[in-house]
Parts: sequence; C-alpha cells; structure tokens
Amino acid sequence: MAEIAGRCFCGQVTWRTPGPVLWSGICHCDSCRRATSSPATAFFGVPRVSLEWTGALAEQQTAQGEVSRLYCPNCGTQMSYQSNRWPEEAHLYAATMERPADFVPEAHFHYAERLPWIEIADDLPKYPASADTTDPL
Repeated sequence: MAEIAGRCFCGQVTWRTPGPVLWSGICHCDSCRRATSSPATAFFGVPRVSLEWTGALAEQQTAQGEVSRLYCPNCGTQMSYQSNRWPEEAHLYAATMERPADFVPEAHFHYAERLPWIEIADDLPKYPASADTTDPL
C-alpha cells in the first residue's frame, strides 16, 4: 500500500501513515456534522501507532473524555477523531488527504441521522448507527 498523507488548510499540521486503511465511509451523525460544519463527513480509520504528525495539534474532548477531536489551532481544520471505543484507531478526515480523490467510501454510518435534504444515490451499505452495533438497512 502506498503511503497516505494529509494536511490542514494552512499547512501547519500534517499527517502521514503507511496504513493499512481499516475501514472507510461517510458519517451522517449530528456531532460530526457540527464539528466539521458539513452535511456529512468522509472518514477512514488507520492504526494509531502508524500515524505520524508534524506541527502542533489542539484537542477538544467530550465532557466524559470518551471522544477527542484533534484540530489545527491556527486554522481550525478538523484533523482526527479518536474514541475510547476504538482505542487502537485514529479516524482521519478524507478531505484533509493530499489526494482526496483516492478516498473510496465503503459504507454510510449513522444513516438514520442524515439530513432529509441530502439525496444518497449510491449502492453502499447504509448503517443506521455504527457498523459494529447494527446491521445495514
């Protein structure tokens, strides 16, 4: 597998990983939409130990400390979602990839929370919540 790399909007934070990509998909949950100011978020997971960062990252944690969102403190770009639920994984935003056209989603997650004005016309599996908690619709 070729190395995957990405950066924030201003370029002060970069990441790279040899992979492997563990999963990929489009998340429709409310928290991802609000964190990224977008109607859905394209994500993929990699082993945390394989991820190399350059530049200073800021962190926003949930009140319970279960979820951490890493972002660039200079430009505000969301860089990574990390959860105690998947402690070995880092979830990266496909839009931060150097070559985002290389991203290939495998499924939709939290599809039950999708915005009603988004028309989804693909044949990807659509999970009402996380893929590890439900079967596709």
